[in-house]
Amino acid sequence: MNPLAKAVRDYLALRRGLGFKLVRHEAGLLEFRVLPDAKTQFSHHGCPGLEWATRHAHQKPAEWAARLSIVRGFARHWSASDPSTEVPPLGLLPYRPARAQPYFYSDDEIRQLLGAAKARRSIDPLRCWTYHCLFGLLAVTGLRLGEALNLRTEDLDWSEGILTIRGAKFGKSRLVPLHASTCKVLADYAKRRDQVLRGRQEGHFLVNKNGNRLDKGEVHRTFYALSRQIGLRAVDASRGPRLHDFRHRADSPGMPTSHDVLLQAAVAANWESA
Repeated sequence: MNPLAKAVRDYLALRRGLGFKLVRHEAGLLEFRVLPDAKTQFSHHGCPGLEWATRHAHQKPAEWAARLSIVRGFARHWSASDPSTEVPPLGLLPYRPARAQPYFYSDDEIRQLLGAAKARRSIDPLRCWTYHCLFGLLAVTGLRLGEALNLRTEDLDWSEGILTIRGAKFGKSRLVPLHASTCKVLADYAKRRDQVLRGRQEGHFLVNKNGNRLDKGEVHRTFYALSRQIGLRAVDASRGPRLHDFRHRADSPGMPTSHDVLLQAAVAANWESA
């Protein structure tokens, strides 16, 4: 293994050991290190990674800045071993994307979304129930989408009404209490899922027709289609309410309070009626 490849591997291992997932960083650094002059860029006067970061003209300045920041972080790491390493200066591509405007869903909007998900036609008999359950779970718990998609059957303690979220932000885990009505909806879905798949699922709680983990991109596309159907988004709109905005219904991104459990009861009532 050449020194640059080893340094990239060690850098990713170190950062991940501190709790960072670095999904984009790994792909970016692997793309950068295969460049013929990747190693020499760090030892020449100038800005290593600048040409690579801006090589795709169709990308927006925010993406260029994000790509350069990936190289900058690695260059700082490598400079500890090789003092001659040039580190891209801060502010070289000073661009920050506009932050998304938070959206607060009303109970009626959630009811419409759940109803549309449940009524959506598909050749997959489980699909409508899966999305109905997923969107309802996000609405009553404030989970991140990735946390919901990564849930496994053993993460639900049915007797105590506790949901265990594993490997969340910074690699931490937490417990989320569930209202009895929420547990009932989840149990009904689990029973229906097991009847359809007959044990073919791989262990994830929310699955596709093959029993595999739901694809995040497909979840977003389904949400956008349903949002346009019920009027949350205009037909030609590229921006609008997001799945992440369900988190704004929770008082805290951490352990829900007793108020959150009561809120779950109210939303879950709409969930069941939908």
